[in-house]
Amino acid sequence: MNTKLLGSSFIIAGTALGAGMLAIPMVLAQFGLVSGTLLMLLIWLGTTYAALLLLESSIKAGGGFSMNTIAKQTLGKSGQLVTNGLLYALLICLLMAYIIGAGDLLHKLITSFNVPISMTQSQVLFTLAAGLIVAAGTSTIDKINRAMFSVMIVLLAFSLVYMAPSISFDNLQQITNSNRSDLIKTSSILFTSFGFMVVIPSLVNYNDGANHKQLRNMVIVGSLIPLFCYLIWLYVVVGNLNTDQLSQFTNVSDLLAVLSAKYGHISSVLSIFTGLALLTSFLGVAMALFDQNLDTFKQNRVVTYCISFVLPLLGALFAANHFLAALNYAGFILVFLAIFIPLAMTIKVRGNQNTLSNDEAQGTEVAYQAEGGVLALILTFAFGCFLLSAQIS
Repeated sequence: MNTKLLGSSFIIAGTALGAGMLAIPMVLAQFGLVSGTLLMLLIWLGTTYAALLLLESSIKAGGGFSMNTIAKQTLGKSGQLVTNGLLYALLICLLMAYIIGAGDLLHKLITSFNVPISMTQSQVLFTLAAGLIVAAGTSTIDKINRAMFSVMIVLLAFSLVYMAPSISFDNLQQITNSNRSDLIKTSSILFTSFGFMVVIPSLVNYNDGANHKQLRNMVIVGSLIPLFCYLIWLYVVVGNLNTDQLSQFTNVSDLLAVLSAKYGHISSVLSIFTGLALLTSFLGVAMALFDQNLDTFKQNRVVTYCISFVLPLLGALFAANHFLAALNYAGFILVFLAIFIPLAMTIKVRGNQNTLSNDEAQGTEVAYQAEGGVLALILTFAFGCFLLSAQIS
């Protein structure tokens, strides 16, 4: 895997890491680590396969620049409208969550230097600055994200090594809620924590010289990194904090404040790591929204910059204390966009491929197809139904 593909895997991983990294211990700790781990593995498997279906559709659609183009070429005008509506709702909800989280951290950082700044000003400042990186293009995002992600992994490893000796096995064994229905309801936040699919069209276009196997490996590697980080982070945080403490947290700074009080020497490390995690997530999701707007509205980058960030910023300003709620809304929308839409696209493109005449088929390059056949498609549909039922029950 070359550096460009590796950087793309980091964009996938960085898009997933962020809000989920902070929310997962808060929502899973009460159910015990065994149940939480099994549910997380199920969510990872389902989301990764759905991402491979989107990759297949993107490749067969000619490497569309955004979901807008891919949906139009595979599902027609009506499918394009539905996909665009879901995509905009999802991306705005996700960006709202990241702006809320990052603005909270930036506010704490700036006020620690006795500089007066309001939460609103912090959120606006973060959005304007991070938005400029997105507007510079995928290549710039790749280079900056690669550097930030490398630093983030080093900081995470340092934090985990520092905190690991203080893990309490009593905390690890705690189960304060054995209600399986409540556990399943957390699927929306877990699912959103692996919500990296939105960047795949942009990355297929960015890696236009890569072969299909390389693109598949790019997706798989990118999804494995957050899975590993989530599990390790979950075990370390739960091992150091009891479930009563975790259940009281409502935002990013609450979790950091408790960890910093216990581990004063690494408080700055945790703050930097959390900030980078949120920023990499923001960049990935914002890149998908920016490319979608470029493709849809056909405007210059300045106009697209304004279009892309006004609504998420306004949403964050009016929902400043609803970090987890924003993730819940995003999770509901993501089920349709990341499971059912790629599934429909895949069925459509495979159907079109099967209707080719023998002569046409012989002259056509064999396109990538996700493994598993019809059974895997059926299981993906069942997975989407499971996620929907978990969120509306």
